[in-house]
Amino acid sequence: MSANAFDLTGRTAVVTGANTGIGQGIAVALAQAGADVVLVARRDPAETRRLVEDTGSRAHVVMADLSSIEPCERIVAETVETFGQLDILVNNAGIIRRNDALDFSEEDWDAVMDVNLKVLFFLSQAAARHMSGSSRREDTRGKIVNIASMLTFQGGVRVPSYTASKSGVGGLTKLMANEWAPKGINVNAIAPGYIATNNTAALQEDETRNRQILERIPEGRWGNPSDIGGAAVFLASSAADYVQGHILAVDGGWLAR
Repeated sequence: MSANAFDLTGRTAVVTGANTGIGQGIAVALAQAGADVVLVARRDPAETRRLVEDTGSRAHVVMADLSSIEPCERIVAETVETFGQLDILVNNAGIIRRNDALDFSEEDWDAVMDVNLKVLFFLSQAAARHMSGSSRREDTRGKIVNIASMLTFQGGVRVPSYTASKSGVGGLTKLMANEWAPKGINVNAIAPGYIATNNTAALQEDETRNRQILERIPEGRWGNPSDIGGAAVFLASSAADYVQGHILAVDGGWLAR
């Protein structure tokens, strides 16, 4: 492995759900490693764009609602038109709906499955067609990084569609790796543990639940978005060229307990 195996200079990455939290942490980390980053979001990711550009990398924003597959081809086309290539795709965008399994609605089921699984697959498909096509750069492999979950491994409670979708992300990651490895594409996933973001603010503020969570995590702290960013840089880099179909838990030891 070369000394600069983690260097992403000259590569272009797409990060979905890049507005805040884990998506922002991943986008900034990829930029720090040298990649230009396309930020896909429903709301203007102005802060993320500034943080990416502060690293010296270029940023481009694609506004898109990922509740349907409509934007998938457009995201890839605009990325290639802007930066000339697409080397890395991070499927981070996701939603969650909570209710008892006995009362869970079809609407909440479909909404979560569409964003977390259906769009993830079809955006990956669009990206992989470019990565494996005649325009593919011979000196680099395409990299697809999916964001899974602790519920890729566990059942959880009151989140049936989220659990199903994230279990599906694990399976799709392996399937895509099986099919696309011969085409020069690595497909892997990151399963974040409890990460301190806006989405987990209520849990952090709940004194009892916060204590219970921390008692199980050997590391003894909540994760930061930058913790996920480091894993994304690894999987997006040539250092991970022989890693395929893997789900990397970044959880402070949660699953080990």
